[in-house]
Amino acid sequence: MVLANPRRAGREERRHADLVKTSFLLTAFLAGIASVHAVATTTAKPSTPPPPSCRVGLPPGKYSETSLYTLDSTWTTDAGREVKLNVLRGYPQVVAMFFTNCQHSCPLIVADMKSIEKALPRGVRSKVDFLLVSIDPNRDTPEVLRAFREKHRLGTEHWTLLRGSADAVKSLAEKLGFQYYPGSEKQFGHTLVISILNQNGEIVFQQGGVGALPDGAVDTLVRLLRTNTKGKR
Repeated sequence: MVLANPRRAGREERRHADLVKTSFLLTAFLAGIASVHAVATTTAKPSTPPPPSCRVGLPPGKYSETSLYTLDSTWTTDAGREVKLNVLRGYPQVVAMFFTNCQHSCPLIVADMKSIEKALPRGVRSKVDFLLVSIDPNRDTPEVLRAFREKHRLGTEHWTLLRGSADAVKSLAEKLGFQYYPGSEKQFGHTLVISILNQNGEIVFQQGGVGALPDGAVDTLVRLLRTNTKGKR
């Protein structure tokens, strides 16, 4: 008969106990990680849609002389991205020129653009973009434009805010029939107009003044998209 060594038996028991304890702690640790991951997954906010200027652009097209997309100037978005205007090709554009320090008419122009957006049928609204171009590039940096976007709650999915050189602004203004000139106290005098471009950057409708009903703009955009859909069949 062989007798067990009590010291060896004690060591084996302690070793077994340590293994059980380690296994328990590891299981608890992994369970904690899984729990944190589950909470993070369920509470994570949806990602912000990219702005129109970040879409994959359409292949270069042929533009008429009146198209804004014939302009070769480079612009900077409020996200700091450098783009050409033709990156917006393929979507009707509701366009206005403005400046963020405007104390009077520009906020009303933006409000009118938002009214047009709200009045569009849902199926049309998702296919229309809105473009604001600053006439004050010295002060309207990408950071300032970004703050303006947030202040006025302009969604990223269909709204583009741009700044460019003084020459680029002048050339675009001429295409749009928009007039502006420096005023007092770092303000600008300017015309009040919202333009609608078709999918190739041509002006098809203009709305002058502020506070106008959105009906004309909405009818134009609906017609543009219906015509474009029929042309693809």
